[in-house]
Amino acid sequence: MRVVDLTAEHEPAFLACLKDWDRDAERECHKARWCDMMKCKGLRVKLAVDDDGRAIGMIQYVPIEYARVEGQDLYFIQCIWVHSYEEGMGNQQGRGAGRALLQTAEEDAQALGAKGMVAWGLAFPHWMPAAWYECQGYVEVDRMGCDVLVWKPFSSDAQAPRWMRPRKTPDPVPGRVTMTAFVTGWCPGLSQVPDARRAAAEFGDRVIFREIDTSDPAVLAEWGMEFALFVDDECISTGMTDYPPPSCEEIKQKIRQKLEVMDGVS
Repeated sequence: MRVVDLTAEHEPAFLACLKDWDRDAERECHKARWCDMMKCKGLRVKLAVDDDGRAIGMIQYVPIEYARVEGQDLYFIQCIWVHSYEEGMGNQQGRGAGRALLQTAEEDAQALGAKGMVAWGLAFPHWMPAAWYECQGYVEVDRMGCDVLVWKPFSSDAQAPRWMRPRKTPDPVPGRVTMTAFVTGWCPGLSQVPDARRAAAEFGDRVIFREIDTSDPAVLAEWGMEFALFVDDECISTGMTDYPPPSCEEIKQKIRQKLEVMDGVS
């Protein structure tokens, strides 16, 4: 196993989050556009590749200003993932790929002048556990619900980051149910735009669908949210903590409930 930079050879696997057998063209296209935009803004991607040339793990990280985190002179790990699905090549975890990816990313960020590395994880052990980072020397610095922010400073003058808090909610449109999807392209699995758009379309002009792209740091700072789905001013998913996100049918059920209230149906 070796760690390499992302190349055209492994780009399809990266865009599919290593799920070569379960492709989603719309989500992958969205991620590809995001990657193209972010390449000139500091996006870094490394892959763990086995002896057969297969990508078995990945890590992507960006300058802190492009993350839902307040900080400076730091890099933020958006995703680190080692293939663990039963499909495809099977479970590849437990072989040290995650540690190798993390170490390589840290060395790269230091060479780029970063004063520390920041990552996010969850407070429970089943998916993206923050405890894994703590075993690699990271320290918790902030928590928002189940979302845990951890970091490893590289220099004594590094300043600890903190989560960006939500700053406002969407304004409903009188007489309509308003669905607002906040999305950025770095994670197809957290994007709820395709299901939300399909759900809204079934109700015709009674439902307004809005998409807010939080890839722009100014937009992200304005709202303080990266992935989220609102029906009127009610947040029904925040993407990360609420993984897996609600299904298309669950979203439609929430819309029906809102329409019933609007129509005065008891």
